[in-house]
Amino acid sequence: MSATQAPPALPTAVSPGVAGMTPEDLVRAYRVMLLSRATDDRCLSLQRQGRIGFYVPASGQEAAQVGAASALAPEDWVFPAYRELGVALYRGVGLERLIDQFIGNAGDLLKGRQMPNHYGYRDHRIVVASSPIGTQITQAVGAALAARRRKDSLATITFFGDGATSSNDFHAGLNFAGVYRAPTIFVCQNNQWAISLPREKQTRSRTLAEKAEAYGFPGVVVDGTDVEAVHAAVADARSRAVRGEGPTLIEAQVYRFGPHSTSDDPRRYRTDAEVEHWKASDPVLRLRTRLTSLGALDEARDAALVEEARAAVAKAVSAAEATGPVDPTTFFDDVFAAPTPQLLAERDEFDQLLKDGAVKP
Repeated sequence: MSATQAPPALPTAVSPGVAGMTPEDLVRAYRVMLLSRATDDRCLSLQRQGRIGFYVPASGQEAAQVGAASALAPEDWVFPAYRELGVALYRGVGLERLIDQFIGNAGDLLKGRQMPNHYGYRDHRIVVASSPIGTQITQAVGAALAARRRKDSLATITFFGDGATSSNDFHAGLNFAGVYRAPTIFVCQNNQWAISLPREKQTRSRTLAEKAEAYGFPGVVVDGTDVEAVHAAVADARSRAVRGEGPTLIEAQVYRFGPHSTSDDPRRYRTDAEVEHWKASDPVLRLRTRLTSLGALDEARDAALVEEARAAVAKAVSAAEATGPVDPTTFFDDVFAAPTPQLLAERDEFDQLLKDGAVKP
């Protein structure tokens, strides 16, 4: 399939009894998707202005993320890559906390030690992301097996892109999950490009989902621009997982509207015509149309929700930029469970250098 062609509309295999999304659920999903898109727009601009150092946009993938998150239980653990803003927002992570992390200020729970977009929030059961491709896949499987050993009725879910299906961790993670029937949901957001490498150069497989068959469990292809279809697929996968029936691989077919990151120039490897072709399936516009057809949204309310999202982002950015930098002495925190005498001495020495002005924070 060429990247300039939209994927075929493939049905999602869903077990009977899996609950769908109510109009109220869809309105909540829409608000989160609008907030994610508004955050992307603003943070791309902030990076270009030098106000944050790096950013990974998610525009075009909001339905896949929010649809998946809406099907999870609060006790489930999320193992993201670095593009799952919609998942974090849906699970209740505050926008200012996220932007604190993008900036790396004193409000950043990770104390400025991670790249922007590589966040994690234990209270929301979101594990810290990392840059190496696919490492979260094996971590999710291990955590799922640990939870089962503890008799915790939960699932783990991990997100990754089409490029990660060529990684060692993809094979190791899925093989291990299949052998031990781990309660893990694998969500591949196939956005057609692994940075500049198109999907058709990744594999000869007809779909990425069919790779699950080799590991002994189901693979499902879903239209990732349809929030309800993604919700249904993940809800079904979660039901299977907690019943002890093992993992599921879900391929959500989406398209990345923007660059892979702010370090990327997608105009060097794809055409404007291709992007415009896929924007006809914009997940935000698609859900807007769906809500309008249900009578849950009209033009005035839609305009108010869009403005609400933009205002929330502006407020969070202002608050985050008004927050001071990370205390440089926190560099010595978290090195050991109990600081060693040598570490304490080094901290005292560094603190004195700060007071003397010999080093600047």
